[in-house]
Amino acid sequence: MMTSSVYTAAIAVANNPFDLNADAAYSAWRQGKLDSAPAGSGVFVLALDNAARLSTTERNAVFDRLERTNMVVYELKDPASQSKPLILQLGRQLGLERLDSNLCADEDGITTLRVVDKRREGEYVPYTNKRLNWHTDGYYNRPDEQIRGVILHCVQPADEGGENAFMDHEIAYLQLRDENPDYIRALMEADAMVVPANIQNGREIRPEQGGPVFSVDSGGKLHMRYSARARNIVWKNDPATQAAAECLLDLFQADSPYIFRHRLEAGQGVISNNALHCRTEFKHDSDADQGRLLYRARYFDRVANVDCDG
Repeated sequence: MMTSSVYTAAIAVANNPFDLNADAAYSAWRQGKLDSAPAGSGVFVLALDNAARLSTTERNAVFDRLERTNMVVYELKDPASQSKPLILQLGRQLGLERLDSNLCADEDGITTLRVVDKRREGEYVPYTNKRLNWHTDGYYNRPDEQIRGVILHCVQPADEGGENAFMDHEIAYLQLRDENPDYIRALMEADAMVVPANIQNGREIRPEQGGPVFSVDSGGKLHMRYSARARNIVWKNDPATQAAAECLLDLFQADSPYIFRHRLEAGQGVISNNALHCRTEFKHDSDADQGRLLYRARYFDRVANVDCDG
C-alpha cells in the first residue's frame, strides 16, 4: 500500500475509476476514453486568432482536446506576436498560474530551450540536440511540487529533426491495467520509482527523490511521473514493479495509434496535462542566429476551465 497522503488522499473519491477496487467505475471510464480517443496518429492543430484573449469557441476546443488526449497542439495566427508574456497570458486563461521556477528556468519562470555548449544547462539532454527519451516533466520533483500542466512553444524549429511524440498518460494507465491490474498496483506504490540525487562537482544540487509512477490528485485526476532513461531511474526491486516497468516501456516500442507525432513549427506549441512525450534528435546549425528555440512553462496546476473575460 502507498504510505504518503500526498498520493493517497484522492483515491477515496467515490466511484473514482483509478481506484483498483472500483471495477464498474473503471469500466465506464475506460469505454468512454476509448470511444473519444482520436483515430490514427495524426495531430489536430488548433488555430488561435489571439492567444492573449481566447474566444469561447477556442477555449472549448482546447478543453475538448485535453479531455480526449490530455494534450493539444495550437498555432498562433501571427507567429510574429510570440513572446514569453503571451505564453503566460495563454496559460492564465486555462487555469495555469503556479509556475515551477526550476533550476534552469529564466527569472520569469519560463525555461528557454536551446542548444547550450558551455553553461551548466548543457549537461542536460533538453539543452542538446540529442534524442530525448519518453518522460513526463518534473519526474524528479518533490511530491508537493509535481508538474500538472505544461506549455511548450516553438519560436524557431531545427533545420532538420526535432519531432515530438506524445502519448496520453491515461491511455498508458488503461493499457497497463488491462494487461494486469497488479502492474498498476505496483506502480502506485510510494517507492516504485526513485530518481538518484543530482550531484555536480561534489555538491548535491537535488536530493534523491522517490515516489509512485501513477497517483491521483485531490480532484480525482490521474497524474504520472515517469522517465524511460535507465541511467536516471532506479526501479523498486520486486518482480511486479520490474514487470510493470518493462510492460510500460513496451508501449512506446509498439506501432500504437495512441502515439501522436508532430514537428512543431514557428508559432506552434503544445498545451498538456503533462502527458508522456519524447523528441527525436535534430540538426543544429551552430552558425545560425539562435538555432532551434523553444519556451517551456511548467506548472503545478492542471489545465482547468476558469472564469475569464475572454
